[in-house]
Amino acid sequence: MWRSRRDSNPRENSPPAPLAGVCLRPLGLILLMFLENRRVRPSCRSGAAVNQVGDTMGDTGPNDRQIRVPRKPLTSAFVRKTIPAGRYFDGHGLFLRVMPSGSKQWVQRIVIQGKRTELGLGGAELITLPEARTRAIDNRRLVMQGGSPLIQKKTASLILCFADAALAVHSMHAPTWKNPKHAAQFISTLSTYAFPFVGQKSVATIDSADVLAILSPIWADKNETATRVRQRIGTVLKWAIAQGWRSDDPTRDIAAALPKIKRSKNHHTALAYEKVARCLERIKASAARPTTKLALEFLILTAARSGEVRGAKWSEISLQGGPDGPVWVVPAERMKAGVDHRVPLSSSAVAVIEHARLHSDGSDLIFPGSVQGKMMSDATMRKLINEIGFAVDVHGFRTSFKSWAVEKTSFSNQTSEAALAHTIQNKAEAAYNRSDLFEKRKTLMEMWGRFLQNSNCEVIRIAQ
Repeated sequence: MWRSRRDSNPRENSPPAPLAGVCLRPLGLILLMFLENRRVRPSCRSGAAVNQVGDTMGDTGPNDRQIRVPRKPLTSAFVRKTIPAGRYFDGHGLFLRVMPSGSKQWVQRIVIQGKRTELGLGGAELITLPEARTRAIDNRRLVMQGGSPLIQKKTASLILCFADAALAVHSMHAPTWKNPKHAAQFISTLSTYAFPFVGQKSVATIDSADVLAILSPIWADKNETATRVRQRIGTVLKWAIAQGWRSDDPTRDIAAALPKIKRSKNHHTALAYEKVARCLERIKASAARPTTKLALEFLILTAARSGEVRGAKWSEISLQGGPDGPVWVVPAERMKAGVDHRVPLSSSAVAVIEHARLHSDGSDLIFPGSVQGKMMSDATMRKLINEIGFAVDVHGFRTSFKSWAVEKTSFSNQTSEAALAHTIQNKAEAAYNRSDLFEKRKTLMEMWGRFLQNSNCEVIRIAQ
């Protein structure tokens, strides 16, 4: 608007002054600049995806509220259909990334320890929308508790499967097993019965249902084997607990879900002590290898266990006339009780040792097997007993010795138990009675050797 004004010295022909334009023009410029700064600039580039409710889905800054809080969440039907490449947000930072190739992947935007991060949650072909939401919420919850989904994911990738965990446990424990057979059985039973079910499964995810599936087929028919499998699975899972990979052992209470099995205790078949001398003579007369015959004879004379005799070494034998006389010291690592065991050698046992020197293969083993430097197998000794016609376990000769000591001698039960290297079950008694009764055992073993030598028996020669 223009209006005329007069100067202090009015002139009739002076033109009108643009007072309003001159005064308002700076204000207009300021207003335009303010509006320019307040204008909402579209952040999506050409071709950027827009979700089904009109939210812009392109790359945006951290202050863009349209992306963090979509107007409408995604649906399973929308995820399944063919949609243009771009990003489609759902909630909790979760969005569906669609590649130009058509592949779809779930991604979560999340702030971890003050740093904005994008986590891949898996492909949409395998991970459903509800599953992706659950993972996103779990990640948010973990971050709120001070954890990190990245560290958790990295740790999970380091957790071994059950088969690898079992091999690791076996390798760790193998040097501590007294019997190599037991070490081999540990991994062989797991390979046979457990690996087909959970071998490739993460040791952190094995549950009671898995253990039940392993044990159920063999629980009734092979109860002893099933019990050992259960124990060995528990050993592996306890190791996993120590690694921080799990917090429980599902083998502990699984027995309640399995049928009750009435187990009868099977004792080793023994020979009456009156028949041991006859058996010993048949052993001597057999056509077996000399070391096999000598090993069995030494086992009977010392009332020792099969493994102790078969693993006996020259370095463990002392035939010098010291204060203890001839003695065999079995080291703790080869004893069931885990302590050194002194065995007084009778004159008959010493004779066996002297004879064994003639058949030495040059190794430290007193009674080597057929292969030089290799220990004789327990099956070899059992085979010889069966061949001479005696239905008796090798371990049963210890029972024969015990019966003879109780019925034919006046030695105390403690003395004969010490000769068998049995531990005292009463803890209070064991705490005070620390003697191995060696002197009494010397006399007892000498009497046992003479009994076997002087017993009247029919000697049957086996054809050579």
